[in-house]
Amino acid sequence: MAYQVLVICLIVGGAWYLISNALANLARQSIATGFDFLSRAASFDIAQHLISYSSASSYLRAYEVGLLNTLLVAAVGIVLATVLGTAVGILRLSGNWLVSRLAAIYVEVTRNLPLLLQLFFWYDVITVTLPGPREALSPLPGVFLSNRGFMLPVPADGPALLAVAVAFLVAVALSVGVDIWARRRQYATGQQFPVAWAATVLIAGIPILAWLAIGAPTAMDMPSLVGFGFQGGITMSPEFVTILLGLVFYTAAFIAEVVRAGILAVSWGQSEAALALGLRRGQILRLIVVPQAFRVIVPQLTSEFLNLTKNSSLAVAVGYPDLVSIANTTINQTGQAIEGISIIMAVYLTISLLVSAFMNWFNKRVALKER
Repeated sequence: MAYQVLVICLIVGGAWYLISNALANLARQSIATGFDFLSRAASFDIAQHLISYSSASSYLRAYEVGLLNTLLVAAVGIVLATVLGTAVGILRLSGNWLVSRLAAIYVEVTRNLPLLLQLFFWYDVITVTLPGPREALSPLPGVFLSNRGFMLPVPADGPALLAVAVAFLVAVALSVGVDIWARRRQYATGQQFPVAWAATVLIAGIPILAWLAIGAPTAMDMPSLVGFGFQGGITMSPEFVTILLGLVFYTAAFIAEVVRAGILAVSWGQSEAALALGLRRGQILRLIVVPQAFRVIVPQLTSEFLNLTKNSSLAVAVGYPDLVSIANTTINQTGQAIEGISIIMAVYLTISLLVSAFMNWFNKRVALKER
């Protein structure tokens, strides 16, 4: 107890010294403390914002824009990195020598190059290699690739878009309900239910039915070249594409190794037994190997998802207006360094704890349970 009390006293004393010293230095330099600055006008523009924003908006609004930009690149990056990493991890175990070697080269090269260097590489590829707007590449109708970013068509605003979005959320909720019902049914009767097929039909069918019920509108907002730039559609800025590509390719290399290790953790004897029973390779992977490997993969995936989210802070290096970039601008204008850094720390800590809590809950659902 004495040692514990001593450690606590040292921690409290050290914290008191640092805080008092910081307050004294701020007072000597006539720098105000507190978060009152959040209500003042930011007086700077942000190129990409998912919510309404102007230079007359408050610093709090600017932080909200930065947070949403961070969440956007993190959420999209997690999905794409998981898909790519899973595919590469399976390909590394392929019996085809060329395929497995190419996957291994990708993993080893990507994992051993600094992420910041990869971001610079992708930024140069987009801004230097791609042509200007007038010579933009168009691999598909309405899709344009240039050094100004990627321009994509989107459905025109209207009731149909909202109806399809609501129908999609309803379909996802129903799919989760079907999965829960199927698990309980299998535990009670031993009979399996094709949850994957049912979820696919629900997620694809309900939005289509909603689209048909609203009149099946086909109006699209297509991007078009006007002057020296594009108008219409949706534009993915070079900075957004850069940070997204960098995070996806870098994190996917680590996820590939996690997936490969999880698959190798499943005894080969089970695959041999399945072959002896007449199951095909695809069935063995889908029904026997992956469900067991998944329980090994999920805990490590949590760390990779957290790393991707925190690595998104490197977006400031390529000019993407994420939370860190906007906080740096705010600190330079107001001098509220301690408050700005505290906001960044609190936001990333909250996001990380939420991601960890969700993944831990998911891990408990898929973990083996003794009867």
